[in-house]
Amino acid sequence: MPPQLKPKLIRRILLFWTALLAVVMLGRPAIAFLSPPMQAWEAGVQKIAQMPQSSQPIRGVWLTTNDIPVLRDSSRVQSAMTELSQLNFNTVYPVVWNSGYALYPSAIAQRAGIPYIHQGAAGQDILADVIDQAHRQGLLAIPWFEFGFMAPPSSELAVAHPDWLTQRRDGSQTSGSAAGEVVWLNPFKPEVQQFINGLVAEIASRYDIDGIQFDDHTALPVDFGYDPYTVAQYQKETKRSVPSNPRDPAWMRWRADKITDFVGQLNRTLKQQRPQAILSVSPNPYETAYNSFLQDWVGWINRGLVDELLVQVYRWDMNSFTTQILRPEIQTAQTKIPVAIAILTGLRNRPMPMSMIQSKVLQSTGQGLGVAFFYYESLWYDAPEPVAERQALFRDLFGVPASRFSLRRQA
Repeated sequence: MPPQLKPKLIRRILLFWTALLAVVMLGRPAIAFLSPPMQAWEAGVQKIAQMPQSSQPIRGVWLTTNDIPVLRDSSRVQSAMTELSQLNFNTVYPVVWNSGYALYPSAIAQRAGIPYIHQGAAGQDILADVIDQAHRQGLLAIPWFEFGFMAPPSSELAVAHPDWLTQRRDGSQTSGSAAGEVVWLNPFKPEVQQFINGLVAEIASRYDIDGIQFDDHTALPVDFGYDPYTVAQYQKETKRSVPSNPRDPAWMRWRADKITDFVGQLNRTLKQQRPQAILSVSPNPYETAYNSFLQDWVGWINRGLVDELLVQVYRWDMNSFTTQILRPEIQTAQTKIPVAIAILTGLRNRPMPMSMIQSKVLQSTGQGLGVAFFYYESLWYDAPEPVAERQALFRDLFGVPASRFSLRRQA
């Protein structure tokens, strides 16, 4: 064997034993894996390589506010896009709306009293830079509205527009989140809908985007919606009083349907500017999405409102992860639109070992699903293993290119 092939062979052997160990831990019958898993993976890759680009699996990564040091430095953005392309990723999701701020110079946001605070280190527009550098490397660029209807209570948006906020039955307006204490914009109010739609239209008309993504925060916690405007609308439309129980099925369905209607508005706004653009959504698994946040993403897909689905399965154990990716609603969605599983690659204070990431990728791709990772810096920089080792293992996972670049259409 030529010496240069030995490291690659060693990595593949390690990858095989990692996958096998995950299977044993899950308690699956060992007999089902008598044939080496890597042979099945190789066969799957060869099949994918022959597919049209529109059928290629999603291999994405989110660029978050945790990645701001990268995003503000154009040379680091260029290096990041080059790395991702060389490792056969095909899509980036750069944050464009976070904590009540637009990460681009937005006239819509400025008219709402929101300052522009995320300029690049050299004064550049970081969104334009990411899109340009991504396209140079053959990557799709789909800006991501991370915070959706959520905002910090001290943000200029919340302070300037208190009438845009909704509340619980007891009048309280804040809730806890991974981002800390937040308030919620009222998704049923025309002014809020016009504001978010305006941001989408502005981005789609000014930037060479490949789509727009909304996630689990384009939603409303189930115990919210008791503000005077929403109560009056419910009474007007149903001729009934608003139930005191926020989980009343009819009250939940009314609010969820209103959010679905708004997703339809977002779809029309985007397609009017860019008919071929992708409306991407990244919600929680359906049971949590609907019962806790009134997101009926199954209904969105059934109504043809979204073009791709990335389900956030941020689990730290394989049993729970596998249970979620095998849900029937995910399997049904796969028959209609591209579907990927969002995988956590680590947090600043809790890194994710590469062996766990490998197992999750193999479990997902084994079900014909794409994958996307949260977030860029934790792929290999904020990680427990050396950068070169993590990158080599990602290279093995994505051994064959899977370009989606033919999906690009000039508006």
